[in-house]
Amino acid sequence: MDVDVFDTDYKMTARGRGKLYEVDHDSLSQADIERVMQKDVDHIKGVLDVDGDSASILLRHFNWNKEKLLEKYMDNATAVNEAAGLALPERSPQPGRSPRPQSTGPTRTTRRSTAESSKSGKTKAILERISPPVEEPQSFVCGICFDDSQTKYLALSCEHRFCTECWNAYITSKVRTEAEQWITCMADGCSLVASNLFVQQCLKKHPKTWERFQELLVRHFVSSNHSLKYCPYPSCTYTVSCPSAASKSSLTSMVPIVTCGASASHKFCFGCAIDNDHRPVVCGVAKLWMQKCQDDSETANWIKSNTKECSKCQSTIEKNGGCNHMTCKKCKYEFCWVCMGPWSEHGTAWYSCNRYDEKASVDARDAQSKSRASLERYLHYYNRWANHEQSAKLSVELYAKTEKKMEEMQMTSDLTWIEVQFMKKAVDEVSKCRTTLKWTYAMAYYLDSGNQKELFEDNQRDLERAVEELSELIEQPLDPEVVPTLRQKVTDKTVYVQKRNEIVLEDTAKGFLEGRWQWNQSVEGFD
Repeated sequence: MDVDVFDTDYKMTARGRGKLYEVDHDSLSQADIERVMQKDVDHIKGVLDVDGDSASILLRHFNWNKEKLLEKYMDNATAVNEAAGLALPERSPQPGRSPRPQSTGPTRTTRRSTAESSKSGKTKAILERISPPVEEPQSFVCGICFDDSQTKYLALSCEHRFCTECWNAYITSKVRTEAEQWITCMADGCSLVASNLFVQQCLKKHPKTWERFQELLVRHFVSSNHSLKYCPYPSCTYTVSCPSAASKSSLTSMVPIVTCGASASHKFCFGCAIDNDHRPVVCGVAKLWMQKCQDDSETANWIKSNTKECSKCQSTIEKNGGCNHMTCKKCKYEFCWVCMGPWSEHGTAWYSCNRYDEKASVDARDAQSKSRASLERYLHYYNRWANHEQSAKLSVELYAKTEKKMEEMQMTSDLTWIEVQFMKKAVDEVSKCRTTLKWTYAMAYYLDSGNQKELFEDNQRDLERAVEELSELIEQPLDPEVVPTLRQKVTDKTVYVQKRNEIVLEDTAKGFLEGRWQWNQSVEGFD
């Protein structure tokens, strides 16, 4: 499957790449994807001389890889058809019986059948005079519900017959509950796959389930192509095409943040599972940071920084007083908190600890200091990251307050509603920049010390200072006499904040392209 086959008559306008930190991407609706799928199906139909449903099943079996399908099919068509669920495994024919041809479509019939084999000669005429011919119903019991009153059944070419109600319930469960688009025969051990036409026939009274089945087909197509990604927002059926971010190696030099065509607020990362904008940090570092924040490793770090283990029974002890003469509550062992040595060797003067310079004590204290320093460093970055995240979450309240302030401004001045929109634009910019600042702290945590990190933190500091100044202007009490001055100040500061944000994003993106960012630990893709 090639993404380049998108026809120009339904290809969406390409977005992005006006700046270094933006990426080219296209937004495609479900109808657009279905047209691309149909083009692939038509291609396979023409090459292999099969019907459309068979071509669709073959493509789905090979995850829409046309080249691999054609290669395998030309090598051994029978084996491919059996593996894809289009045909049953061949069996050796029984003596005296010719093989029965199989139908590719569904088989549908009723319980009524033809009469018994006709009699010949005079016997037949006599029987017909005595009583009219009577049709004897064919015995049928559904193998799922065991209902012998069902008069209609369906079967695939394997001829495993089940009543229409069971087929309907089975397919509905597969589609609605299991989100499955690969539906096989209900018979135990049968791997024959139901065609799209068969599924549609079973669901003709349930159009919503049929629509869901079509959506699942599209999702399977999208998931099989690295250049496509489904929008993760609930109930959104749009897909984004971003070929430049299809390979893992490309994710070390870009942050592929894209927007789907349904809404400008549907912004997500094409390269990882983080469903929001994490610029300027690349996916590998962002995933490391999220894992660290969610992991219990920092809890263990706190324990190491604030507790010690009893030298005798290894119980964890937290100091709750100023005296360094410790007594383990579990084993009653007495020791010195400073050097962890027996208290009996210290006499009564704890401050003249005679084990201070011994190597074991020095190592223990060094390990304790390193652990404490590591925790303090982590908390420095995490607290600032969490602060901007919390501020971004409060943006809903800030928008509401700003809207009231805009209404008040309009009533107490000569400004129109259009002219007071500068306040909303300022809030938009603050919210966007707080997202940037939040992730700069995640990046700074993993950046190796050096000139490049200092320059990065300088840009970070300038942006943060500008954002705080703009936030203060937005939230200050409204004085009708200074509205014109406030408008000018907010407008100027909004433009400045926007430029500072672009400097951070552009410089970071340029650094990734030039390979000048060095990390203090192993990052995926940079090894």
